[in-house]
Amino acid sequence: MTKPILELKNVSTIVNKGTASETTILKNLNLTINPGDFITIVGTNGAGKSTLFNVIGGTLIADQGQVLHNGQDITHQNEVTRTSFLSRVFQDPKLGTAPRMTVAENLLLAKRRGQSRRLVFRRLKQHFSEFKILAASMNNGLEDRLNTATGALSGGQRQALSFLMATLKRPDIILLDEHTAALDPHTSETLMQATNQRIQEDHLTALMITHHMEDAIKYGNRLLVLKAGRILADITGKEKAQLTPEKLTAYFE
Repeated sequence: MTKPILELKNVSTIVNKGTASETTILKNLNLTINPGDFITIVGTNGAGKSTLFNVIGGTLIADQGQVLHNGQDITHQNEVTRTSFLSRVFQDPKLGTAPRMTVAENLLLAKRRGQSRRLVFRRLKQHFSEFKILAASMNNGLEDRLNTATGALSGGQRQALSFLMATLKRPDIILLDEHTAALDPHTSETLMQATNQRIQEDHLTALMITHHMEDAIKYGNRLLVLKAGRILADITGKEKAQLTPEKLTAYFE
């Protein structure tokens, strides 16, 4: 039997504690994530999607419950420590990359993620062939801009670079936090196709928040519907294959 790669057990989060506006965001939430899962997540504003990612990523510590990684309790482990096994791509293309460094330099930073910092030669040129093949997998011309400063890229290319940097070391968990939301429809679809291909080929475990009902249905093997801090539905298999945007929207009514 496959062991879960990540588990949330009875997780609750509270904001504005001790005040009149004290609010519980996640409410005794339970979630089991297995290796190779690609889980899409939908929900209205305030449903708890970002809070869920913050709890998994370590930027927010759960007030109640446990977070387990490969069976080990990481509930109180900080964000920096969790980067050893977890990566996150945000909605804003400007996050996750160094704007004054070239595409190749950013990829080299990602390749050396988790290694001890010491004075060594960069040896950037010896990685160029590898980086060119990697960048070409995004299907947006990024491979021709390896020597371009990241700040000069288009939004789509910069977000593609962020995704490559986040997945280069094949983390146990990748969090995609509306990573196509700031892009035009064509660029968004190109990035989603490349995202799906890399997740499948590298057997990554991923969670993706999206407001695009079509993407939530089309991609991944599981679809979670969050509502008022709880998982309203966990849709898989034949049920997910037969899902339509209309049926999915009905969960919010």
